[in-house]
Amino acid sequence: MARLDPVLVPVRIDDLRPTQISVGLREVEAKRRRWREHHADDGVWLGSHTIPVVIGPKGRYYVIDHHHLARALHDEGVVDIGVTVVARLSRMDRLAFWTFLDNRGWCHPYDNMGQRRDFSAIPRSIGAMPDDPYRSLAGALRRVGGFAKDTTPFSEFLWADFLRRRIPEKQIAADFDKALVKAHRLAKSSDADFMPGWCGPVADD
Repeated sequence: MARLDPVLVPVRIDDLRPTQISVGLREVEAKRRRWREHHADDGVWLGSHTIPVVIGPKGRYYVIDHHHLARALHDEGVVDIGVTVVARLSRMDRLAFWTFLDNRGWCHPYDNMGQRRDFSAIPRSIGAMPDDPYRSLAGALRRVGGFAKDTTPFSEFLWADFLRRRIPEKQIAADFDKALVKAHRLAKSSDADFMPGWCGPVADD
């Protein structure tokens, strides 16, 4: 496929379609607070925060990154957002389209239990994505230095699944900060040394 130069266009948020099943609603709320801080200059702020999309079957816009930002703006009542079109795939049929996205690392068909699902389980609107508290925990973990930002697609979901198998969800609900301390300790251990962005202690020679 020939390389496509990015094209910036305004799109209604309600017309955007996600390429992942869930989001961390705690992460969404943090982005909503950030948006409120910049609401007075929303035109400038929105202009510097665009959503990368691909154009899929029937000319629909599919988000391939920044789902949490899109959800935050949706929940704040923002109507339009600028998107950057990075690929035009509207000639593909549905299965070929999702298979292509999957192979490019542009979709994440895993639910909020960490289980892979059929592509049909991906919600059809930004506002319909359910909460995955482990995704919020992974996002908070990265911000406190638990791991480094990485180019691996959906790396924070990989960390979410790492934590999902080690920290009970009821602990996150009962005391998020305490769960974050435990997550940080786990992230720095050798048990996590295969994870993207791992920055645990290195033994001296």
